[in-house]
Amino acid sequence: MSKTNDNNRKYSDKQLIKKLYPYLKPEMPKFIIALSMTLILVLLDLVGPRVQGSIIGILSLNDESFIENYGFFSDKFTAVSVFAAIYGGALIISGFLNYISAMMLQRIGQRMIYNLRQDIFIHIESLSIAQINKQPIGKFVTRVTNDTNALSNLFTNVIVNLIKYTLTMIAVMVAMFIVSWQLALLMLAIMPVIAGASFIFRFFSRRAYRNVRNNISDMNAYLNENISGIKVTQIFNQEGKVYKQFDVRNKKLKKASINEIFVFSIFRPLIYGLFVFSQALVLYVGSVEIKKGILAIDGLVAFYAYISSFFNPIQNLAEQFNALQSAFASVEKIYDVLDTKIEILDKEDAIVAPRLKGEIEFKHVWFAYNDDNWILKDVSFKVNAKETVALVGATGAGKTTILSLIVRNYDIQKGEILIDGRNIKDYTVDSLRKNIGQMLQDVFLFSGTIRDNIVLRSEGISDEEIKETCKYVNADTFIEKLDDGLDHKVEERGLNFSQGQRQLLSFARTLVHKPNIMILDEATANIDTETEKIIQDSLEKMMSIGTMLIVAHRLSTIQHADKIIVLHHGEIKEMGNHQELLKKRGLYYSLYELQYKHLENN
Repeated sequence: MSKTNDNNRKYSDKQLIKKLYPYLKPEMPKFIIALSMTLILVLLDLVGPRVQGSIIGILSLNDESFIENYGFFSDKFTAVSVFAAIYGGALIISGFLNYISAMMLQRIGQRMIYNLRQDIFIHIESLSIAQINKQPIGKFVTRVTNDTNALSNLFTNVIVNLIKYTLTMIAVMVAMFIVSWQLALLMLAIMPVIAGASFIFRFFSRRAYRNVRNNISDMNAYLNENISGIKVTQIFNQEGKVYKQFDVRNKKLKKASINEIFVFSIFRPLIYGLFVFSQALVLYVGSVEIKKGILAIDGLVAFYAYISSFFNPIQNLAEQFNALQSAFASVEKIYDVLDTKIEILDKEDAIVAPRLKGEIEFKHVWFAYNDDNWILKDVSFKVNAKETVALVGATGAGKTTILSLIVRNYDIQKGEILIDGRNIKDYTVDSLRKNIGQMLQDVFLFSGTIRDNIVLRSEGISDEEIKETCKYVNADTFIEKLDDGLDHKVEERGLNFSQGQRQLLSFARTLVHKPNIMILDEATANIDTETEKIIQDSLEKMMSIGTMLIVAHRLSTIQHADKIIVLHHGEIKEMGNHQELLKKRGLYYSLYELQYKHLENN
């Protein structure tokens, strides 16, 4: 997964907008309607200063001048009342349009963010185990939550406000020229300074925001890892060191946030200073023009009000630029994930795997997690349908790797893996994995109930089937003792169950989905002797269901396997059943003798 640093951006603003456009396209008609309302609102905002100037102008006129200029009104009160009614009507219409457009934009934004979150989550689910392992889980969480929230603000507020404020500035400038072209030219003279300040601010704010997002992501990843591993931290009394490492990240985030505030704190006072200078300049030049008879007092009042209408958008644009930079920084992070090519893909002509019989064959398989570090070297073996085959060997021999390759968690570099005589790449990944039940050493249980963790959101599995399966694998031995049975709550990661209970639940979870191929990875590791007997009884029952591949360090659990494959440094050294391998007095015999002596000593 590529990384983006502060000085070497992966995407330009134009590219980011282009990437986001597919999410906006279905909403474009409604978005255009909302923008049209924004244009009307901009025009209505111009009414206020003009009405205020007219009212003050009317009140400053003597009777003769009033009749000369506003003779169609009976008196000043009527004239002021009409202008006030116009202003009030404009405010009511503005409020109504603001409400309608805000609701439309919020709905548009939330639908777009919903779709984007869906795409991110689906993409993350589609990544291979290797790709997910390369990134801290906290970073993925940040992409789906924090970064999409920043985009939500972009769609619902920032884009529309940027357009609104830009249109307001243009409209106000036109109105200024209508009132007094001389004063309008003075305002135009200040524009290069404003444009230059805005450009510089945009550059530095983008860097500041990206730095903040990087540090937030790093903080989330660190918190996720260390909160998950808090038990190990406490056991080894490492709280102080973990705190110091957290403090380093916390200080980096604080520094990045202060830098971001510093950039903003320079820009806004600068714009405000230009605003005050413009007001003073307009009042001075306008007063001179009134004396010369070039400008009327109502024109100066209106122009003075327009200055606020002109600079307010500029000051607000600073905030919108901040939000824009935050959103673009988040988009970069999101597309760092979405642009990651999925390694495990279906072939164009891949077929949906039928109900597989369970014949598995490895033909001259070579595999490496890294380029030249071969984990499996020219591995070939065959497992007949409904056979039970055990894989044994020292840690790092390649046992678990073989199981991962069968379900295509990884793809091999050389050779072929066949199931029922067909290359596993010919099957769609989903249909292949649907035929294979996996029971791993580190059983993961989700928050919810026992029932939820057994059916895993699959529909059509009745409680009767669940209970029968639990009884078959001996999980009923502890479930029936619970007051709420299958409705018993499972805490996060299943920590309210023992290792053995979690393993029995994983057996039930696998069998209830009726696979024809089952793989077990260290199913009896770290389990007490009494629980091991229960699990061993479950395993013996399961061996009759379909093809089973077992990885086990405890050789006593695999003595009844049809075939035992002995691996050493990624190569098959021996193959046969328990008795045959003992007679050979080779590597398996040495492993068995070593464990037997260890048990005798204990």
